[in-house]
Amino acid sequence: MEKKFRITVEGKPYVVTVEDITADAQNIYQDTASAVLSATPAPVIAAPVAAAPVSAAPAASSPGAAGPGDEVAPLGGVVQTIHVSVGQIVNEGDKVVSLEAMKMVTHVVARRGGKVVSIAVKPGDPVDAGQTLLTIG
Repeated sequence: MEKKFRITVEGKPYVVTVEDITADAQNIYQDTASAVLSATPAPVIAAPVAAAPVSAAPAASSPGAAGPGDEVAPLGGVVQTIHVSVGQIVNEGDKVVSLEAMKMVTHVVARRGGKVVSIAVKPGDPVDAGQTLLTIG
């Protein structure tokens, strides 16, 4: 007996047909030769599966929670360019670091103005989301 179901995965609806074989399970393979010859594979609809969440381990350069002057990586990636140097004065909105992730470049901008106190990464370093990149004092 076949039943049709509508399922929704990540907001996208799918219609699937499911065959209930519990009543026929013992009689399915009584004639193995004819069962193999007459069997046709049923179409399979693969629903997208969400990736398992990655646990955010604290990075070596940020042992605790980010402080008020810390600029952190918004996503995991590789540091491409550092646009500032220690001692430089930056304004809110200035581009401070460029990260590359999946062949896309993301610019990290200063959330506040001040003097760059320290830089915790260098070009080519891999970073995790939430990792401190630099501190503005």
